Amino acid sequence: MDERICDVVVVGGGAAGLSAALVLGRARRTVAVVDAGSPRNAPSPHMQGYLSRDGMPPAELLEAGRAELAKYGVEIVNDRVTAIQAGFFVRLAGGRVLTTRRLLIATGVGDDLPKIPGVRERWGRDLLHCPYCHGWEVRDQPIGVLGDQPGAVQHAQLVRQWSDDVIFFAHSYQPTDAERERLEARGVAVVEGAISRLLVEQDRLTGIELVDGRSFDRSAVFIRPRNAPHQDGLLAGLGCDLDDGGFVVVDSTGRTSASGVWAAGNAVDPRAPLISAAGAGAAAAIAINADLLDEDIENAVEDRDHAWAG
Repeated sequence: MDERICDVVVVGGGAAGLSAALVLGRARRTVAVVDAGSPRNAPSPHMQGYLSRDGMPPAELLEAGRAELAKYGVEIVNDRVTAIQAGFFVRLAGGRVLTTRRLLIATGVGDDLPKIPGVRERWGRDLLHCPYCHGWEVRDQPIGVLGDQPGAVQHAQLVRQWSDDVIFFAHSYQPTDAERERLEARGVAVVEGAISRLLVEQDRLTGIELVDGRSFDRSAVFIRPRNAPHQDGLLAGLGCDLDDGGFVVVDSTGRTSASGVWAAGNAVDPRAPLISAAGAGAAAAIAINADLLDEDIENAVEDRDHAWAG
């Protein structure tokens, strides 16, 4: 793609961004996808719950998506957006500036993990966040759920569907009496005390050790991490409305409060599974194309009127 004005620049090359670019490319729009190359699910060896792609390594899905986009002339730009100026002028870390009529932000989300030795190293492998993504693979195994916020209790209740051997490690969150009663009713044990580290042998999680020296055999641990959108201030700088968590507010098509700007995927909903993020990207693309079409019609009428006036 040369430096002419793009119809759409998609910021983020995950499932949402690539799906949107596919729809727009097939609609004969000029599209550039800017991807910094740091997908949230990169540590996971497989992705689950994506119809026809269940069990595929995440990197293979992205590679296949990029290959499909090439057939429709979509440009993939391996770079990072540093700023977006009104107009829209999309400035990249490498120095290039893309000019576009519309924007789709699909930059995903980051996970704020507790600072416990072993957590970062095991993340996405046997230290997990999504039971729908990973529960089947650890079914009927001894599982732990790490408590560091109120939502962790409900997470333990959900994880209980996949195993009857679940321990809720209170860590930094003390369940209420009502929460304890509900956990006990479903056979989920509650262990008090802060966690000191994850126990690992031969590159496999084997248990959890507390600061008081007690240890518990576990082959998988779930957490419900706090999330922060990967925006680098882009959406706020464009004047988009954000919710209390810093996530952009959109309508059913992904349209933000800023004219010409859409958002989709985990940048909007941090808990959306991969297949939902892809669907949101496709829906946003259809809405963007409709918006561009309205502008194309208005421009054509204006050009005709000017020609007749001349």
